Amino acid sequence: MNSRRKQRISEAFGAAAARYDDHAGPQRAAAALVADLAQRQMPGPVERILEIGCGTGLLTRDIQRRWPSAELVVTDLSPDMLARAAKGGLVAGTFLTMDGEAPAFEGEWFDLILSSLAFQWFEQLEDAIARLTGLLRPGGSLIFSTMGAGSFAQWRAAHAACDLVPGVPAYPGLDDLRAMLSAYDDAFAFDEDYALSCGGARGLIAHLKGIGAVVPGDGRKPLPPGQLRRVMAAFDQHGGDDAYQLLFGRVTRPKN
Repeated sequence: MNSRRKQRISEAFGAAAARYDDHAGPQRAAAALVADLAQRQMPGPVERILEIGCGTGLLTRDIQRRWPSAELVVTDLSPDMLARAAKGGLVAGTFLTMDGEAPAFEGEWFDLILSSLAFQWFEQLEDAIARLTGLLRPGGSLIFSTMGAGSFAQWRAAHAACDLVPGVPAYPGLDDLRAMLSAYDDAFAFDEDYALSCGGARGLIAHLKGIGAVVPGDGRKPLPPGQLRRVMAAFDQHGGDDAYQLLFGRVTRPKN
């Protein structure tokens, strides 16, 4: 794994922790849907839950409300985000700084492993899904959301119009995710689109900075100011708004 890039991601999200919730419209919706899917899967009591990439705790607090008696392990790559999620004593659990792609657990521990909009930062998504699924107890489920290839299509198009390559990471498509999950007997994936009203390129950039999503894809660098201005003008010329494509997946281990 690229430890330097992971450190940059941790620092970027840590810097955004205090203002993250002000910019997290699609993130709130994704977290709520992950929690809904989990409760449909596990409507009764649950003994032990692991959350990957808690951020400021949008999903964490929902998990606590739905399964108040569960033993909850909350993790994030960023210590600052983790501290934000734990702030105020709103959640009772164990808070652990951890790279979800390299979980610090072995064996069949968890009834639920939940994550909302963290998996897009993994370097080897398919391998990470396999590792996390291996931590499930029989009958347990991994349920997650992640960014899809259709995200920020207008921003990408503005780069293409200027013969430039965007720094936005290359996310998997829905067919890609379904192919990854086809190895499991009980799994599914679907997508949802969320409009993002930016009010122009400056608004989109402010949104991305606000949520800490500023580390470019591996091997890419931020554009020089002149090129960035050209892209911003092209984006504004075509409406100045964009959208998220969010992918949702569920893998359930067979019961003994």
